[in-house]
Amino acid sequence: MNLPPVVLEDAFVRLEPFTEALKDDVRAALDCDPDAWNGMVRAAFGQHFEGWWDAAIKAMAAGSRIAYAVRRRSDGAVVGTTSLYEIRPEHRRCEIGSTFYRPEARGGAINPACKRLLLDHAFSNGAIRVEIITDALNVASQAAIRKLGATFEGVLRKHKTTWTGRARDTAQFAILDDDWPEVRRRLDERLTAFA
Repeated sequence: MNLPPVVLEDAFVRLEPFTEALKDDVRAALDCDPDAWNGMVRAAFGQHFEGWWDAAIKAMAAGSRIAYAVRRRSDGAVVGTTSLYEIRPEHRRCEIGSTFYRPEARGGAINPACKRLLLDHAFSNGAIRVEIITDALNVASQAAIRKLGATFEGVLRKHKTTWTGRARDTAQFAILDDDWPEVRRRLDERLTAFA
């Protein structure tokens, strides 16, 4: 598995790997809705942004993450971020996560379009497993992951510590290469409805 950090795009979004030129746009996109960050390991709003950004850039340099700015194609605005991370070529797996969208970008085509692009990039480049995890308390995120067609694999108790210090239970989902054709078909159907 080899995941190159390239631009991914479709009719709805353009996913641009982080560069210094994107930093201010990403900062502006993430500096909202502080409560939405509560279940995350790291926060990226306000004073938390610099440390979060630096950690993302460091992980990209190490090859363990590709962090993307999510640009909405309809108006060119950066409306969030998402990543391929925990990249493990030796096991042919990675995770999709560290996803945050501005409130006005939630609930439409943005998330399924991003997931379609990321999953296709992973599976087209040799992945056999893509994991998606979320805080076990985040019911909305779990519903969105299930809607993608990911298989729920269980809850990892006290799996991570959030930036607020809470020991977080993590709901774990995965999509396998065997699942991908059906998941892709369903995502394509959903996205056609937004076109």
